[in-house]
Amino acid sequence: MAEKAVPSITPESIEEALHRLSKKPGVKAWLMLDRNDGAVLRTNGQVSTVRPARSPSSNGKTSLPSPTGGSFSTDVNANTNNEAQAAQELAGMVWSFLGMAGSLVGEIDDEDELKLLRLRTKKQEIVIVPEVKYLLVVVHDTPPV
Repeated sequence: MAEKAVPSITPESIEEALHRLSKKPGVKAWLMLDRNDGAVLRTNGQVSTVRPARSPSSNGKTSLPSPTGGSFSTDVNANTNNEAQAAQELAGMVWSFLGMAGSLVGEIDDEDELKLLRLRTKKQEIVIVPEVKYLLVVVHDTPPV
């Protein structure tokens, strides 16, 4: 029996997949976070419509590190302070949630690992996919039941 060739993952294939994801109906925004520290690597969509940025003094939390290298995706003009702040704040909440979920999985079975998180609300669904080098966070409309 012939084995199937596994396609190699290249930066170009990741770009293409993210571009297709951005065009899917109902996708509001996505963020790519650094797996090591939760820094925002890229965004697409209007993160501030998902969760508007709060003033720095209102939550008392420190922000995550700024991305190293490139800033935000050129797919959408996310260079405004409000959009960048909203992305950083959402990334911080996701980072905290992922840490707690990972701890839960580890407490249940220390040989298991977290592969996917889906958080569904009345208004939207947040899907978090942890990969080796990054975390992909997708926010989309909640489909009708």
